[in-house]
Amino acid sequence: MVTAPSSARTRARRASANRRRRGSLRDRLPKGGELRAALARGLRAALPSLLALGGMAAVAGGAALATRWLTGSPRFALAEVEVRGASPAPREEIVEALAPAMGENVFRVSLEAIERRLRREPWIADVSVRRSLPDGLIIEVEERRAAAVAELGGLYLVDREGRAFKRADLAAGEAAGLPVVTGVDREDYRRAPEAAAAQVREAIEAAAVYAEESGRAPLGEVHTDPHRGLTLYTRAPVVGLKVGRVDGAETLRRRLAAFDAAWAALTPREREDATTFHLDRDGRPLRVTVGFAHAREAAWPK
Repeated sequence: MVTAPSSARTRARRASANRRRRGSLRDRLPKGGELRAALARGLRAALPSLLALGGMAAVAGGAALATRWLTGSPRFALAEVEVRGASPAPREEIVEALAPAMGENVFRVSLEAIERRLRREPWIADVSVRRSLPDGLIIEVEERRAAAVAELGGLYLVDREGRAFKRADLAAGEAAGLPVVTGVDREDYRRAPEAAAAQVREAIEAAAVYAEESGRAPLGEVHTDPHRGLTLYTRAPVVGLKVGRVDGAETLRRRLAAFDAAWAALTPREREDATTFHLDRDGRPLRVTVGFAHAREAAWPK
């Protein structure tokens, strides 16, 4: 008589016998064709990255070789400096200052260092330096232009903004043809430079308005006073034009027009003796008082 197995051990043996047997490691490896296909897929996926790495290495190597050639070739030895925007004397100073760099490789010359060096020059407002291959530099200069000479315990060149930028070299003719601004104290300029520069600037602007009429005698000095205003002095003959405090160019033009009319009304002998014209009275009509060095009773109509 046969009975169905009932014990747990019997059931486990039967399940184990029915379980699928696993093969060996060699049997589980991909076949030759599958392995080659897998390797090919991997190489195709990695190819862009490999090419990029190779290209980067080639570029880096080429750049290193190019840099070595550029900074070592005698073809790029500095031989010429072109200066633009500077007057002849300052241009010569710049070329002379760069003399030690001549013959040096242009790619090794520090453009920033040259700009810093030149900006220390008092007459240079701004400067830019660039290379001109194969063997040159181009230096573009914005030069400070002297509009007048200010007496500040010594004669100093001042620009149109009224700022002093260097001591005037009289022997070199730096003050030639420029009006002299007086009345600004050196200590005031040092203590309050902006206010002092505004005084000088007002004097420079007055000189420019005076020069609008070419028939007037050349101007030699502009004296500024915080209370009495401006006095303009011509060179030859020396005559003082007391224009006083002005609130704009039109006021000054009107007062100078009164001077022109008064000067034209004088005889040649009266002009020789005229020393001062008081032009600071804005009445209608504008009255001009003329001071003379000697009394001339017959000079005016009775």
